[in-house]
Amino acid sequence: MRIVAGSARGRSLAAPASVTRPTSDRAREGIFSTLEHLLGTLYQKRVLDLYAGTGAIGLEAASRGASEVDLIESDPRATAVCRKNAANLGFAGVKVYPMTVEKWLTSVTPETAYDLVVLDPPYETSNEIVEAALTELLAHGWLVEGAVIAVERSAKSAAFDWPEGLKAVRERQYGPALVRYATKDC
Repeated sequence: MRIVAGSARGRSLAAPASVTRPTSDRAREGIFSTLEHLLGTLYQKRVLDLYAGTGAIGLEAASRGASEVDLIESDPRATAVCRKNAANLGFAGVKVYPMTVEKWLTSVTPETAYDLVVLDPPYETSNEIVEAALTELLAHGWLVEGAVIAVERSAKSAAFDWPEGLKAVRERQYGPALVRYATKDC
């Protein structure tokens, strides 16, 4: 795994053995092409990477100019790899939080809302859990107006429902992964 573009382009990322399902370089390239189309740029954006795994998505955002990136990951081995990857790339605006997404969303109060939120839960995570996380994002001030939300799921899984307040804007398949995109209604 490598950073696809930006200031750290081509730099390698570590991954813990059999703990995560890292998004492929090719899929990340497609995801960020779509995100940059929807956001215009990632420069100076605040990014929240839920179920961060190796941190590849959030670190890619930092490489492309995001000013702040918060990585949320509960597995201790994956958290250690996130920290290692962030330190190796030297991104000062990247923070790693070792906790579950559910705990993060219900116990932390955002200082500033996010421009981009990416959810990449394990494929076996139920749609109800994904929908609950999306609802929490809306209910507690986590999103700026016009924020983009990207959710990666298995292409074989049943579609989840976007909660009221999020507008579906795009859907893309990258091999076995299906990424659905929405924006926060203004």
